[in-house]
Formats: sequence, C-alpha cells, structure tokens
Amino acid sequence: MSGHPRLNWEEAGEARSARWRSESGLPPPARIVIADDRTTAETAHHLACEGTAMLWRGDYQNALQLLQAMARRGEKAPRRTRRRTRAAPPGGPADAFHRHRLAQSQRARTLAMLLLPFDADHRIPLRRAPDARQACLESYGPADEPYVAPLRELLGLIGAHEWRKNGIEIAELAARIHPHYGVFAPIRSEYVGLVAAAPLPEPRPELAFDIGTGTGVLAALLARRGIARVIATDQDPRALACARENIARLGLAGGVEVLHADLFPPGRARLVVCNPPWLPARPSSPIEHAIYDPENRMLRGFLGGLAAHLEPSGEGWLVLSDLAERLGLRTRSELNALIANAGLAVIGRMDVRPRHPRAFDAADPLHAARSGEVTSLWRLAARQARASAT
Repeated sequence: MSGHPRLNWEEAGEARSARWRSESGLPPPARIVIADDRTTAETAHHLACEGTAMLWRGDYQNALQLLQAMARRGEKAPRRTRRRTRAAPPGGPADAFHRHRLAQSQRARTLAMLLLPFDADHRIPLRRAPDARQACLESYGPADEPYVAPLRELLGLIGAHEWRKNGIEIAELAARIHPHYGVFAPIRSEYVGLVAAAPLPEPRPELAFDIGTGTGVLAALLARRGIARVIATDQDPRALACARENIARLGLAGGVEVLHADLFPPGRARLVVCNPPWLPARPSSPIEHAIYDPENRMLRGFLGGLAAHLEPSGEGWLVLSDLAERLGLRTRSELNALIANAGLAVIGRMDVRPRHPRAFDAADPLHAARSGEVTSLWRLAARQARASAT
C-alpha cells in the first residue's frame, strides 16, 4: 500500500496516521474530525459541505443512518438556490446533462466525507460492522497496514461483491455473467440482444474480434453463435480478469482468447464487434471509463482502425446508443462523418428501444433524452473492399 497517500489527524490529544484508499479517485481530505453516535445529521452535513471529513468511531449501523440523513439533506436545496434555479432561463439538453453531472459530483464529494477505519486485513473495527473482507479484497487487493476509506465507497464495494457473487442472467446466453467492481455490467440487455440477433456474415466467420470486451459477454455470445475463435481485447486489468473468469466459467476458454490491447489485436477478422462507452464526456473517476469516452476517443479509434483489421467481405458491428445525440453531445452528422472518413460504408442497421427503468422515470433529470433513446447495431464494411466485391 506504499503507493497510497497517508492521512494525518489528531485524536484524543495524539497524532494519528493511516493510508487513504479511494477507488473513485477522490483526494485525501485535508481536515478530519472524529465523529460518533452523538454526531447529528445537521452537524455532519455542515462539516461535509465545508470540506471537513469525519472519521467514524461509533456504531456502524448508526453510521449508515447518518449517511442516509446526510443524503436527504443534500437533496433539499436551500430556498435561495431554488428561487435562482426557477428564475434561470432553461438551457438545452447538453446544459441539463452537465448540470446533472455537476450535481452528482458535488453530492458524491459531500457524502464521501464520512470515513471508516479499516484494519490491515480489511476488517472494520466498529460495533455491528459487517464482514466486508472479501468485498474489499476483490476491489482493493491485499492490504498490509490499516487504512481509511469513505463509507459510501464501501457500500459500492459490497454491492459489487454481491453482483459478482450472484451474477446477472443473460437470456441470450442462458447463463449468468459475473461483473467485477469497476467493469461495466450488462444490465442493459438490449445491446446484447442486438448482437444475438444480427445476421452473421456469410460464410460464417472463423475468427471474430471483440474490442473493449469488459465482462466478456459479447465474446461469449459470439462463441455461442458458432464462431470458432474469438479474440477479446481490453486495456483495463479489472476487465481482463473479469472477462477471463466469465469465459472460463462458461466453458469457452478453448475458443475465446482475452488479450491486453488498446483496441485491436494483430491481424484481421471477418467480424469485428465494439460496444464503446456511449457518452463523449470526461470521466470524473477511474471507474467511469466504461460509461464516458472523452472526445469520442474509443469511438474514433475503432472506426479509424476498423478497415485495416477487416478481412475482405468482413463486417464491423458498432453497438451505440443515440443518447449522446439526444443530449446534444454529438450529432448524427458527426457520427456519419466519422464513418465516411474512415473509409467505411453502412450496409445495415438494427435498432431497439431501451427497456431499463430509467427510460420510463419521469423524475429523472435526463428523462426527455432517455425516453426517446434508441440503441443501434451499425453493420459496417470497408468501402474499398465492398467496391471490389461488386
């Protein structure tokens, strides 16, 4: 843990110190006070908003209740702020998106000010604390000395552990995929359904690439569809470990190879599939890289290199939501230009409407965009190869 910064604070008249852990990339707080069962939600919220962190020494269950109370207070905007918000002229969908992300970031920073102590073996030395050692080990790795981490982050680690343990049922595989912490989970099943339903190039490809494999769900699906060899790539160590574990669990290790690569592996394939992050925005933490693609870097890289990695008569499948277009973050003409400038032609497209609950939640700040969202599988071919074939 020598690479983690050290926290320093005073407690009971003595100088104390411990390592700081934050998988979401939060910097260590500069000011720390001790909090316990006597700390009120009003006091805690006030301290957190001022940037003062609270190291909890009371009952764990009371800390959970305090965190919930702090969250409720954060949802109640001051009266002056509400008046200013009502008086402000409405912006476009991009403004709404950026305001929503800013509010999320501010809320996360505030709630992350409630801290927990951890022993060197990931035990939490508090009354009624859960045994979260396995959840911490899966996400943090081994620890050789005590450390401090946000309670809110611990709850995320515990939730991720449950998902990893129980898995997510994928109907198209008739099996479960087990996501790891920080790896995009295939809970939005419509994109999996598109890859399951799209017609394979004829004759059936012997080799396919899955670019940015994540959990390995699409690589597994391609193998189950009869493609003899699939090479799945990713550059995130957590994704690589997750994909390998899922592929092995499904009994597909003989036909699916998981490689560390930034986009493409060496060579060409008759089918190349990519489901990049859908929103061209900068991640606010390391674990958001599966959701946000700054300046369309991965999308541009995939489209720009696709023709050079396709066999003659091969196809590239780009799985992409139009949510970015509906939020004003990218236009359809920009996407079409990226495709054309890469020497690619669109030979088909399949569309599906989302079925996840947020698409129907009128209280969601981005409901106007989510309610009309369409996810598409773009079938692409190299223009030069297609012209030669005709």
